[in-house]
Amino acid sequence: MTTLPRKSLYPFKNAAEPLRMRAPAVDENGKALADFMMLLPGLRNKPDAVIGAIMKDIQSVLGRYRHVVFAEVRVELNLLWVSLKPELGVSREIAQAVRECVPDAKLISHM
Repeated sequence: MTTLPRKSLYPFKNAAEPLRMRAPAVDENGKALADFMMLLPGLRNKPDAVIGAIMKDIQSVLGRYRHVVFAEVRVELNLLWVSLKPELGVSREIAQAVRECVPDAKLISHM
């Protein structure tokens, strides 16, 4: 079984950096990316095994979308941040797919 990092879906060299410095704003062609954020209520209060299972489920969902270029779960803030290549309706579709595996997840911001 793979152990997932507690603070993020993907490991970072310096996760202490502000998210705005880690999350990409443009793709490899210089085209602006879209972002959305979801609240994962009570995540930080769950046992590590449950957090790991939730993160694995989220990672599985996000892995199905070629649009996703960056994702991070901030356990201490109960937040999921996703940066993706924009396409009409894809943010809502991905957020709904996350909600299917994490029913308490709430879309709180998208651009």
